[in-house]
Amino acid sequence: MKVLLVCSSGGHFKALQQLADFWQRHPHLWVTFRTATTETALAQEQVLWAHSPTNRNLPNLLRNLWLALQVIRTERPDVILSTGAGVAVPFLVIGKLFGCKTVFIESVTRIQTLSLSARIVHPFLDILYVHWPQLQLRYPRAELVQSKIGS
Repeated sequence: MKVLLVCSSGGHFKALQQLADFWQRHPHLWVTFRTATTETALAQEQVLWAHSPTNRNLPNLLRNLWLALQVIRTERPDVILSTGAGVAVPFLVIGKLFGCKTVFIESVTRIQTLSLSARIVHPFLDILYVHWPQLQLRYPRAELVQSKIGS
């Protein structure tokens, strides 16, 4: 199973790194923003650098849309896993259109409402993980991260 890991830098990157027990067992490829932290942490990994910033930046949205199309067509991932944020949107949407399984793990900081990225990609997701029961009540198809720990 080939896994495409997509996230922005900072906390989203840290959250995806914490899932290494899962993704290290599979062939994988990263798409994230180039920062000193990501360059150091991913020095031994296969990485494609996404265009930043993504907030309210139409040119970078289009660049990342084109990058997503190229990566998904050439790499053919089985699963696209993301912890957000905006950079994930074109990859999850295009990935779903190409038949990839799509998984989004919402930030632990989102207690009452989904992030904008999660709301946009929600119709294109196979699995949406949330950290809080009250958020799962609002999105009944969402799965609680806690229920997966230890199972």
